[in-house]
Amino acid sequence: MKLLLLNGPNLRLLGTREPEIYGRFTLADAEALACETAERLGAEMDCFQSDIEGELVSVIGAARGEYDGIVINPAAYTHTSVALRDAIAASELPAVELHISNTHRREEFRRVSFTAPVCVAQIQGFGLKGYELAVEGLVDFIRANGKEAAK
Repeated sequence: MKLLLLNGPNLRLLGTREPEIYGRFTLADAEALACETAERLGAEMDCFQSDIEGELVSVIGAARGEYDGIVINPAAYTHTSVALRDAIAASELPAVELHISNTHRREEFRRVSFTAPVCVAQIQGFGLKGYELAVEGLVDFIRANGKEAAK
């Protein structure tokens, strides 16, 4: 099983950006936890981060046939990007949307997700632990639904 972890804009700043909201862990910490979790579950994981919406869309577009599922933290694009939503839907891959903070406890505009309706689940508010939970949940979903395909 091969998984893809995508992190959106400003997540490269984890550890220094608003630590009262996002904590002190880094993007490298989050990617390492996700990869360790995937390995523990017998899966491989590739990681990609971009601040550029089109790059994320392109990576999702190329994922079909290469990966069995996607964990995505779209960050601010969650609330604005029809392009990401459409790319996830077109990939036909199961995806889990992930957020470090609980977006429903924040500003009103963060409570709407364009991407969640095309994902199999959404995990938020658990900080770094959310990366582990998202990978575990996605692997369980793929196995339970016979969706494992990537070689």
